Amino acid sequence: MRALVQRVSSAAVRVDQREVSAIGPGLLVLLGIRTDDDEACAQRLAEKVRALRIFADTAGNMNEALGAREILCVSQFTLYGDARKGNRPSFIAAAAREQAEPLYELFCDRAQAKRGVFGAQMAVEILGDGPVTLMLES
Repeated sequence: MRALVQRVSSAAVRVDQREVSAIGPGLLVLLGIRTDDDEACAQRLAEKVRALRIFADTAGNMNEALGAREILCVSQFTLYGDARKGNRPSFIAAAAREQAEPLYELFCDRAQAKRGVFGAQMAVEILGDGPVTLMLES
């Protein structure tokens, strides 16, 4: 399981020009699920995301955890795109919908995250909060 985690001032997801989810300050998580991922992976990664200490404390150091801030999670199978050979990425490592969707839902539940629409063509608006973007893997 792979997550691209970005600290944001706000983020929103739209499907067919309709806003389906939005957050204020917090984290935007793009979540990719691999063929060999399971429930334990989803739970561990959700706990890790919630525990990240990447928000500024009173001294301006990245030392605070999420706290009362929010998480918005968007499914992103393209995180497993492999373009090492040629110019057209292969997504063979990405889990099929039947496996990935329940793990996405479990991750969101465990992380207490708002959600995009699994498998939909989404427009994601991001207002980043500094240059803080991390790649996490379980």
